[in-house]
Amino acid sequence: MEPKRIKTPITDISVIENLKAGDFVLISGIIYTARDAAHKRIVEAVEKGEKPPFDIEGQIIYYAGPAPAKPGMPIGSVGPTTSYRMDPFAPKMLEWGLKGMIGKGKRDKAVKEAIQKYKGVYFGAIGGAAAYLARCVKSAEVIAYEDLGPEAVRRLVVEDFPAFVVNDIYGNDLYEMGRKEYQELFEF
Repeated sequence: MEPKRIKTPITDISVIENLKAGDFVLISGIIYTARDAAHKRIVEAVEKGEKPPFDIEGQIIYYAGPAPAKPGMPIGSVGPTTSYRMDPFAPKMLEWGLKGMIGKGKRDKAVKEAIQKYKGVYFGAIGGAAAYLARCVKSAEVIAYEDLGPEAVRRLVVEDFPAFVVNDIYGNDLYEMGRKEYQELFEF
């Protein structure tokens, strides 16, 4: 399977429209790390009329809390966090222009509906491959909420960061597709 290459930020909606559940992608450019504590702060800030720590429009957020960097490396192991912890915040972030989320695991119905409504995408990263994923990070900088430690918001410059499209704007879900295919393979 030939990977689809994505550059961030995503300013051309056709990039999202051309992605389908199951597609393998390589992401290059800037992505941001944020987990549930950071999402809560971002949503609260915006709802109070304050600016978020980065321009959300067209961005991709990676649900990750990296390990400390080894000498000479920009970041330590950086594997995906289980995404359902961000489900309470994801629809608002998509409404505000977020175009992609990277994590692991299923999303709830409200997130899937927001992906369709606001034309976003949910990518799955491979859990257990944190050391490999760190090699795709060319630079990392804490830009907000340093007090959260590993959960601080970081600006990452990535090159060929691998992921799969899990939920697309057409309502497809890779996890459901995989389960259905498996069941059909082994029906007696």
